[in-house]
Amino acid sequence: MRSWVEVSLDQIAANYHSVRDTVGPGVEIMPVVKADAYRHGAVAVSHRLEEIGVRWLAVSNVQEGVRLRESGIRSRILVMADTVAAGADAWQIHRLTPVIHSLEEIAQLPAGVAYHLKIDSGMGRLGVRAHPEDIVRAAKGTPIEGLMTHFASSADYTSPQTDEQIATFAQIAHWLQVDYVHQSSTNPIHFGRRAAWGNLVRPGLALYGYLSQGRGPVPERLLNVRPALSWKTRILLTKDIPAGSRIGYGGLYVAERDLRIAILGAGYADGLPHRLSNKGRVLAAGALTPILGAVSMDVTTIDISHAPHLRAGDSVTLLGREGDATLDAQQIARTAGTIAYAVLCGISARVQHVFV
Repeated sequence: MRSWVEVSLDQIAANYHSVRDTVGPGVEIMPVVKADAYRHGAVAVSHRLEEIGVRWLAVSNVQEGVRLRESGIRSRILVMADTVAAGADAWQIHRLTPVIHSLEEIAQLPAGVAYHLKIDSGMGRLGVRAHPEDIVRAAKGTPIEGLMTHFASSADYTSPQTDEQIATFAQIAHWLQVDYVHQSSTNPIHFGRRAAWGNLVRPGLALYGYLSQGRGPVPERLLNVRPALSWKTRILLTKDIPAGSRIGYGGLYVAERDLRIAILGAGYADGLPHRLSNKGRVLAAGALTPILGAVSMDVTTIDISHAPHLRAGDSVTLLGREGDATLDAQQIARTAGTIAYAVLCGISARVQHVFV
């Protein structure tokens, strides 16, 4: 394999149990496996989660839900960010549960299809913004099963926005009797915002081993999770270059001394951020190793002067651990000026999965 990710299903299970232990038996857990489980492999991850007792899974769109059903997943599947029209017959044939984002959409649902209603409590994206009486009137006599919202700033303790959203949501939830009330993704669980847990939580990033540090006077952190994915690639070629040589598109890097370099079989088409050009690092022979010049579509050049024994065919770690050296998605994101979600979800479909 030229480039591949290794995913520990055992670690994902351990991360799930950390959430389980934190929220306690009175709160159900709905793991978020959208975007191919943040590129960890939604089918394999979902089957493992189902094996350890998960009864709900969350995806973004109908196609993701259908794929899980066709793989044999039996758990309830909540489709969080699609339209009723997009589901057509899939809501019934594949037993998918839609999230409704407008009162008008309720009437478009096929008869008997249970749904969750999303309230825009202050995020300003998907969800209903209406008076509680109007919401009750529109939902009356329909199979509404859940009421949900999503927070905009739940790791930011310098802002009152999350408390304001909780209060707005509570005003509406008071008017409706539903089986499930849910607001919390990873951050409100991790930082113990128990008022927002309801009887169902939707952890995403925590399942894959990442947590926010938060801003401001954050309370005690509750979750204990570790990354479940490492990303590796093969060296295609090694060679020596003299001082003064230019490397890559635009001659972005100029060697200040004689170097031994390796050309890796991964580039931005594989998901390695182009913004790592001339400033990112990888792990080679157990050490952080600089990227030289521009990250290209299919290849990336690194300095292996510290490890001249490396040869074509040897592996290098783009994300993960080698010995005592680590490089995780949050570190990569800081260098690339993005977020850990984007680093993980950006790993290309052409990068193969190995489950360990």
